[in-house]
Amino acid sequence: MSTPTRLRLFCLPYSGASAMVYARWRRALPEWLQVCPLELPGRGMRMDEPLQRDIKALAAQLAEEISRDLSGPYALFGHSLGGLLAFELAHALSARGVPAPLALFASGTAGPARRDVSEYAIEKTDEQLIARLRELQGTTEEALANPELMQLMLPILRADFLLCGSFTYGERAPLGMPIHVFGGKQDSVRADQLLDWQLDAASGFSLDMFDGHHFFLMQHESAVLRCMRRYADEHLARWRNGAARQLAAG
Repeated sequence: MSTPTRLRLFCLPYSGASAMVYARWRRALPEWLQVCPLELPGRGMRMDEPLQRDIKALAAQLAEEISRDLSGPYALFGHSLGGLLAFELAHALSARGVPAPLALFASGTAGPARRDVSEYAIEKTDEQLIARLRELQGTTEEALANPELMQLMLPILRADFLLCGSFTYGERAPLGMPIHVFGGKQDSVRADQLLDWQLDAASGFSLDMFDGHHFFLMQHESAVLRCMRRYADEHLARWRNGAARQLAAG
């Protein structure tokens, strides 16, 4: 009896976070949709590695790491900074000539083509970082008032903001996979900024809006995962049909 095909979902964290933010998705999603959180240097299991501040260099590093084993279908997901990094990772994987992801999921992040990252290019003070965390409504006041926690978190957040600030769009062909974009109805990232992702989608685009602010994917996790699972199921079924046709033709 053959083993059912799985779709690996490589998940990229948002600013200041580690791969652990996606750990619970492994229990919430079916086995065929295999959640594979990618840990970034300087946090979690990679705490002993230096923090990265160059988004293209980080994307190239991650592409090298995951391209060692891309024997089956996969997709990319990223929230906020993670969405922008997923975009760079898709281009880095393309440059290596490896099979393309079946889809790119970009959550809570503006399209790259007209994106202004100038505010992130200048290093932020602790006070500015804490103010930004408070504005994004993803960190409790108790956590913000914890000096030990902030001592660990702020250097990572500062580097991640600079990582975002290093992004340059340049002249690039649209990506050859569908792009599915998620947004929060009360988020500061506007719908027109989310729609800018269409400029980089050569083979399909969708936009789904959810109630909530920037961290709507936590506030309405079940709805977000249902939506993502539906798209992933469609892409995996299409991939299976294509693989079956190739086998029959061969």
